[in-house]
Amino acid sequence: MASRTLFGIPVSAGIAIGRAYYLNKNHFSGTVRQTVSDADVPFEIERLNRAFDAALHDLERILSLVPEDLKEHSAIIESHLMMLRDQKFRKRALDHIALTKINAEWSLERAVGDVQEIFASIADEYLRQRMQDVRLVAERVLGKLVGGESGHQAIKHRAILLAHDLSPADTIELDVNKIMAFATAQGGKTSHAGILARSLQIPAVVGMEGLGDDLAEGGIIILDGFHGRIIIDPDEDELARYTDLQAQFEGYQATIMRSCHLPAETIDGYRVQVLANIELFEEVVAVNDNGGEGIGLFRSEYSYLNRDGMPTEDELTEIYMDMASLVAPKKLVIRTLDVGADKLMRMQSSAESNPALGLRAIRYCLKHREVFRTQLRAILKASVLGNVSIMFPMISGLQELVEVKKFYREVQEEMHAEGICFREDMPMGIMIEVPSAVITADFLAREVDFFSIGTNDLIQYSLGIDRTNKDVSYLYQPLHPAIVRSLKWVVDSAHRAGIEVCLCGELAADPFCIPVLMGMQVDSISLGPQSIPGIKRIVRQASMEECNALLKQVMASHSVARNNKLVREMIFRRFPEELMFYSSLVDD
Repeated sequence: MASRTLFGIPVSAGIAIGRAYYLNKNHFSGTVRQTVSDADVPFEIERLNRAFDAALHDLERILSLVPEDLKEHSAIIESHLMMLRDQKFRKRALDHIALTKINAEWSLERAVGDVQEIFASIADEYLRQRMQDVRLVAERVLGKLVGGESGHQAIKHRAILLAHDLSPADTIELDVNKIMAFATAQGGKTSHAGILARSLQIPAVVGMEGLGDDLAEGGIIILDGFHGRIIIDPDEDELARYTDLQAQFEGYQATIMRSCHLPAETIDGYRVQVLANIELFEEVVAVNDNGGEGIGLFRSEYSYLNRDGMPTEDELTEIYMDMASLVAPKKLVIRTLDVGADKLMRMQSSAESNPALGLRAIRYCLKHREVFRTQLRAILKASVLGNVSIMFPMISGLQELVEVKKFYREVQEEMHAEGICFREDMPMGIMIEVPSAVITADFLAREVDFFSIGTNDLIQYSLGIDRTNKDVSYLYQPLHPAIVRSLKWVVDSAHRAGIEVCLCGELAADPFCIPVLMGMQVDSISLGPQSIPGIKRIVRQASMEECNALLKQVMASHSVARNNKLVREMIFRRFPEELMFYSSLVDD
């Protein structure tokens, strides 16, 4: 039989060759949809309530069984428990039974659809993908309704796990020592499945097209975590080629991990601080294991998701202080709420026709000042630990920044009057992620202690493209002359004002862009924990002389194609081993 290939999104690098084990959790694909009589409505309501309660007890049991080496996944399981305890979500499903006379399975599916409509209006890709958590919770409830087997059947031999989706709770029930890799039909780069795979350091692909139940269980497959594909029934040549690549990558990983705790310092003495982007406690372990020197971006949005109301000041203070203590003595940069949170927290609001350019991030906070005040007070309370910095997202210009700082001072004065201690000189920074902030960077730099360049949004806004749209994603070019010149202007403006500048986003984890960024003399970069060892290795093997020369050539170029060519030639010449494992970054 000829081999066939399925394609998806690579989220954790590596190669796995082994037998497939299918974890069938897509209960929704076979949901029976039927109307019921008035007499049967109470029975269906009771069925659904029992299913919610059973799923809740399941997760409580799983949480109590989390082994010590997987304690970092508890936060996600707790968030799923919070959703199950959310009476609003349950009531929505129960109302569908009572009002439209449909069975419990169909009512649950409709409730998920209602929530999905809310999430679909969110501009931020990362937050849109949190909808996966709602689906995972609903799948667990539906599994109780349909009487399907749970996914904790013991795997007798090491296998590549295939699933409709995968949550930390599923992983706790499985023997992770027998999971070589996994692929899911659902998910994106920022989904918890991806975070989970990277923290377990196993290859993974998500959003896999054609990953259905018809896949033969027990058959030999190859999972390619570099390019996001699964090869089913590989032939001898494919097995030999991937076995060789697997061995080479394992050797490369062992090499970079041995030196990942060394500083990222060039051979001629230029030091770059390498920080990590995280959202959950679970990721701190991966940061430390991979040689991260602190947290350059702590996304604070997770505390606001999947709940009926806003988190309290005490809740946020506990979260921030726990995180700061866990990271100490390394720095923790907390980004304030960066989302159109009215939709996420199910508050009443009118739909926005263009949410990417609407009421989000600092704009939302300035409009809803009580929400902003609560978070500022919590961050200020955590500042007493000494390693906390605050960062404001999506600042568009000087007037907006002045307004933010004025409100920030008002909150500080309130806390002074109440006798609450906080660090007076906590570092305060802003994210540079819209073109207007780039153009006025020289003015903005005089008002803050540091810049953080959010390259994901900056590139999209500057080039006018949605990188998640397959029809225009080819225009997403980080080495576009406009982007390179923008970055250089921001870095120079920061340094002239005597402040540091960090660069975060996917560009910071791109081996092809690192030499250009070093030529600009960025002070730090912040990236996903799993990318840290490889990027540190490139920095340590480079020299500022060659990086400066490359930047000079790139700055003089007017062509994306020429910039890509210049960078590829340098990387191919200096770091050929890295390119073997980052070939997806090379033009075909």
